[in-house]
Amino acid sequence: MDPAEARRLIADARSAAQSRLESLRAQFDVIVAGSEWTTDDDEHDPEGSTIAFERAKVIGLARDAEDEVRELDAAQERVASGSYGVCERCGSAIADPRLEALPAARRCIDCVRLR
Repeated sequence: MDPAEARRLIADARSAAQSRLESLRAQFDVIVAGSEWTTDDDEHDPEGSTIAFERAKVIGLARDAEDEVRELDAAQERVASGSYGVCERCGSAIADPRLEALPAARRCIDCVRLR
């Protein structure tokens, strides 16, 4: 894949992941603010388990988005070093369609299947 195209794909994916992360952080703030108005604890509050579930779900999704941003940053470093699009396991080229679908891909599809 052309390095300029790779940088564009990675930048677009990173922008989307960063936007998703910011949205999730805002959702988390709303959940926390809403639960601050009650003195009930999650265990004894009929709505408590729902609040706890929502909070845990948003935290999990935010961690996934943070991981994605880190992976995309690492992909940008691989572009800069000239190793982008090379499988970290076998050294073969990662197919362009895979990189287009997953710009941070580190392994070719054959090596992923072996996992």
